[in-house]
Amino acid sequence: MSRTLAAARARVVVARDRYERLRRRRLGLRDRVAGLEVEVQENRQLQRRVAELTDVVAELLLPVADRDEARVREALADYRSRL
Repeated sequence: MSRTLAAARARVVVARDRYERLRRRRLGLRDRVAGLEVEVQENRQLQRRVAELTDVVAELLLPVADRDEARVREALADYRSRL
């Protein structure tokens, strides 16, 4: 009977250890997902900023190519007001 009891206790210890490792792993994955979500949001903001800057550059290059100084000043003023 003592062998059976010892074997059962050993199984309980192994089961608890597995449970704790799985629990820590799940918590670790949640933390990693939360961190990735933050990074995705930062990436979206950076992409939006790059798109805005690309638009500004396009707005500036076209009037400069046409030698339209008034449009250049207007585009720069609009850009500065958005900062």
